[in-house]
Amino acid sequence: MIEKIRSMPTGARNVTRTNDSASLWNCTLSPGWTAEEVEVLRKALMKFGIGNWTKIIEAEVLVGKTIAQMNLQTQRMLGQQSTAEFSGLFMDPYVIGEINSKKVGDSIKRKNGFIINTEGKISREEIRKRREENRLLYQISKKERDEIVLKKSDSLVRVHIIPYYNNVLKNIN
Repeated sequence: MIEKIRSMPTGARNVTRTNDSASLWNCTLSPGWTAEEVEVLRKALMKFGIGNWTKIIEAEVLVGKTIAQMNLQTQRMLGQQSTAEFSGLFMDPYVIGEINSKKVGDSIKRKNGFIINTEGKISREEIRKRREENRLLYQISKKERDEIVLKKSDSLVRVHIIPYYNNVLKNIN
């Protein structure tokens, strides 16, 4: 029998909370991101476009990764919290990450290593303008996108869950 996920290990507040991550209390395996998975995401973003999570999920190249996980990893690669100015663009996120890693100064604010906006909400028009500039500067060609080959990832169950439970059973015996 698999134990229910609890939001707290003991006590009166030991109830299931739907907003808790399954891995929050170490009840399930949370393998994080391997270097290979990061590279697959990078290529998927180049092929399908920044933020096109549906196509990435449908391609089955990162089985088991959630949209939130992919978005956060994309922010890490870009080196900035907001991805709006790159949304839908077919580009290498490492190019922007390299540029952002070199930005310094009083106007550059970082949180957890990401550049964050501290100037207030950016207008839709400004985002549209930045997106067009980024498209002209950084977008790869259709030919380059078509040359990117992504391999479907192995089943989450076969790669992560079965080895995890085999290890649990081995430790019980």
